[in-house]
Amino acid sequence: MNVNGLGEIKAVAFDIDGTLYAPWRLNIRAIFRYVRHGIFFLHYGLVRNKLHGKEVVSNFFDLQAEHMANSMRTSKEHAHKKLNDIVYKGMEKYFARIKCFPNVPETFKKFKEAGFKIGLLSDFPPEQKGDIWGVKQYCDVILGTEELGALKPSPYSFIKMAEMLGVEPSEILYVGNSRSKDVVGSKKAGMKSAYLLSGFRKIFNLPIKEADISFSNYRQLQEIVLK
Repeated sequence: MNVNGLGEIKAVAFDIDGTLYAPWRLNIRAIFRYVRHGIFFLHYGLVRNKLHGKEVVSNFFDLQAEHMANSMRTSKEHAHKKLNDIVYKGMEKYFARIKCFPNVPETFKKFKEAGFKIGLLSDFPPEQKGDIWGVKQYCDVILGTEELGALKPSPYSFIKMAEMLGVEPSEILYVGNSRSKDVVGSKKAGMKSAYLLSGFRKIFNLPIKEADISFSNYRQLQEIVLK
């Protein structure tokens, strides 16, 4: 399908965190967890920032644990356990209680009915979100960049997703809320990008120049893609 002057688009792929739901909904529910494990999350944030600049690694979880161990001055085994207990398994319960943005499931359904292949690509484990607010049923490919070995904005994970969808990167519209990770990463991989506006950019409808599409809500995204 020719989309809004972008040429032939055969697939639409989405980020999850901050793109399918508002981050404040998670932060409010998990605030006491963040406070309780404040030192851990400080180290975790620093380590993740380092890892966002890495290219492909053979075992991301091992490397992450190694960095955490060095940062926290503990053993790698202990770092692995803390990561699982606090971040991976430990955060699952919060996602079960937050709502996605309005019209997200409807958007996935309509895109699927229009003939698009649908993908999800997240820097965190997609399975952490259960059925992902009902959109899992519409997805052809669901991937976590950690499993692939390269966090965004590395183009590697975007290209692997394109291969698994069976389409060229240039035929994919990638939807995300991060300028530095989603927009930059997808563009490096040769994809088209759609940026979810937030904050003052949403209030004043200020698009970003790096993205092919900027949108404020999912009804608007539907109108842009399907018209």
